[in-house]
Amino acid sequence: MKNTIAERIFDFLKDYPPFNLISKETLLDVSKSVEIQYFEKDQIIFNQNDTPHEHFYIIYEGAVRLYRFVDNQKHNLDICDEGDLFGLRPLIMQENYLMGAAANEETILYGVPIQLFNSIILNYPKVSQFLIASFATNTRDPFSEKHKGKLFANITSINKVENSFTETQSAKYSKNPITCSLNTTIKEACMIMTSKIINSIIVAENHIPIGIITDKDIRTKIGTGLFTIYDDVSKIMTSPVVTFPENLTVAEAQIALLKHKVSHICITKDGTDQSELVGILAEHDLNISQTNNPMFLVREIKSAQDAETLKYIRSKASELTKGYLEQEIPIYFITKVITEINIAITKRIIRLAVKELGQDPPVKYAWLAMGSQGRSEQLLMTDQDNALVFENVNDEDYENVKAYFTKFATLITQKLNIVGFEYCPANIMASNPKWCLSLKEWKAQFKDWVKFPTSDKILLSIIFFDFEYIFGDKELYNQMSESVFRYISKKQTFLGFLSKATLDNPPPLGFFKQFLVEQDGENKDHFDIKSRAIRPLVDAARIFSLHHGITVNNTIARYEKLMEIESQNKDLFESCANAFKILLQFRTSQGLANNDSGKFVDINNLSKSDRLKLKSCFKPIKNIQDSLKLRFNVSQIP
Repeated sequence: MKNTIAERIFDFLKDYPPFNLISKETLLDVSKSVEIQYFEKDQIIFNQNDTPHEHFYIIYEGAVRLYRFVDNQKHNLDICDEGDLFGLRPLIMQENYLMGAAANEETILYGVPIQLFNSIILNYPKVSQFLIASFATNTRDPFSEKHKGKLFANITSINKVENSFTETQSAKYSKNPITCSLNTTIKEACMIMTSKIINSIIVAENHIPIGIITDKDIRTKIGTGLFTIYDDVSKIMTSPVVTFPENLTVAEAQIALLKHKVSHICITKDGTDQSELVGILAEHDLNISQTNNPMFLVREIKSAQDAETLKYIRSKASELTKGYLEQEIPIYFITKVITEINIAITKRIIRLAVKELGQDPPVKYAWLAMGSQGRSEQLLMTDQDNALVFENVNDEDYENVKAYFTKFATLITQKLNIVGFEYCPANIMASNPKWCLSLKEWKAQFKDWVKFPTSDKILLSIIFFDFEYIFGDKELYNQMSESVFRYISKKQTFLGFLSKATLDNPPPLGFFKQFLVEQDGENKDHFDIKSRAIRPLVDAARIFSLHHGITVNNTIARYEKLMEIESQNKDLFESCANAFKILLQFRTSQGLANNDSGKFVDINNLSKSDRLKLKSCFKPIKNIQDSLKLRFNVSQIP
C-alpha cells in the first residue's frame, strides 16, 4: 500500500535545500521517518542550552523565531518561515542548543531524525558543502544563482558585493590565553580554570600549543570515571590543536569549528601548531560577535516595537561603520551594509506607523528615499529627504486619501527623527503635502520642473533625481522612473541648466591653491567638504547618467557604468570614482570622530598627509566640471 503521508512530505521536501540535493529514493526513505509536530503560537520548541533533540526541523506551515540570551537580555535573531531548516547544527556538533526556538504563530514542523541524516551527509558531498556554507554565511541557500561561487568573493569590485557580511568581519578572540604545562595535574588545571572563570585551558611548552582541555573533556572523561583528577592533563587533552593566524575572519572561524568539530581554535603567530600561541577563540566568542554584525542588527530591527529601540540599534550601526573603516574595508562595501540597515529601519518604522494609525492605507503607495539615502551613501546620521507617491484616485476620493497619507508620512518622519535622522531644513519630506502626491501629480510636477527650469525648480529636481524605492508598491516607483527618463531623453537641454547649477558651486581651492573655507558663522575657517568636494562629483555623475539613461543612483555605480559606455573617457570617470571614495571615507571618519555630519572639516587640525590626500581629489573635480561645460554648452545657458 502507498504511504500517502510520506509522499506528501516527499513532495514538500524535494523543493527545498538540502533535500533537493539527494536522490529520490533516499528522500522517500527520509520522508517515511519524518515526525509531524504541531506548535501553538509562542509555544517553546527548545530552549537555549537544552540537550539537542533527536530531530532537526523544517517548517511546513507557520513561522519560528530564534532567540538568544546575552547578558540576561533576550535578542531575537531570526524569523524562519516555510521551507527554512533549523536545529541541525547542535546535532552535528553534539552540543547543546546555542539559541532557543519558539513558534511565532501556529506552526507545523517536520522533524527529521539526525541518525538518518548523518549517513546522508557522509554519502552526499553537496549536502555537506551546503551545510558548511550556510552555517558560515547565514545564507538560506548559498548554492542559489544569487550566491553561487561567491562564498569568498572579492568585495573590492562593485559587481561582487553579494557575499555575506560576515565574510569580511574579523573574528574577535581572547589575546590572553591561559596555559598549563604537560605535567600539570587535572585537578590543578581545574583549579586554574575555576579561578580564571574560563571553560578551557591550553597545554603548552615554550609558548607552543600542544593540546587543549575544555569543560566537555572534564565532564566526559573525569565525571564518567575514565580518569582521576590526579592524572596529568596529557591524559585527557585534545591534541593536536586546531590553529589559525591572527587575521582570521568570522566565516573562516565558523567553517573551522564545523570542519574539525571543535569548540575552540588556537591563534598562533603564523597559523601553525609549531609557532607561538597568541590567543584563543571559542565558539562563544563568535556568538557574541554575532550581536554586533549587520545580520544581527537587521534581525533586531525587524522585531523592534518602537522608535527608541531603533535609535539604539542605529547607534550600534555607527560603531560598525567605525570598525569597518579601521579594518580598511572598501567604502563601497560599507555603504552597502549601512544602506541595508537604514532601509530596514525605515521599513520597520513604516510598519509601526500603519499599526499606530490602526487603519491600512486606502490605496497603493510607495515610500521613496532621496538625497544620500536614495544614492545608498548615507553613512552618517544626516537629515531626511523622502517622498511618497500614491496611486491615482477619483476626484471625490482624493481629499480623504491625501489626508491619510499626509498624516501617515508625518508619523513616519517623526519616528525617523527620533531615530536620529534630522528633519530636512528645506522640508523636502513626505510629511510636506508638496512631496506627498499621486502618480499623476508627480508626473505633472516633474514636467513642470523640466519645462520651466527656474533656479528653485532646478534645485528641487536635483534632489528628486536620486529617488529610490524603499517600501510599498514598486510598480508605482517603476512608472515614475520610466516617466522621468522618457521625458529627460526628449529634453536634453535641461541637462545644461543642471550643469550650470552645479558649476555655480564654488571650487574647493582658491587662486593661490588654498582651501576655500567659510568666511563667517559657526563654521568659520572650516572647509565644507560636502558642498565644495563631494557634491560636484555627485552632481556630475547624475547629469552624465541622465544623459545616457543610466538608471542606477549610487555615485560610484554611475561612474563605473559611464566607464563602460564612454570608454574613451574611462580615465576621467575612474579618477572621479576614486576621488569620491576617498572623500566619502574622509567625511565619514570626520563625522564619527566629531559625532556630527562630517560636513565641515577643520583644515588647521589636519596632518600634512591628509591635506595632500584631499587636494589630490580636487583635480578630478575640475576635470569633470570642464567636461560638463563642453558637453552641455553651459556658456549658452542664460
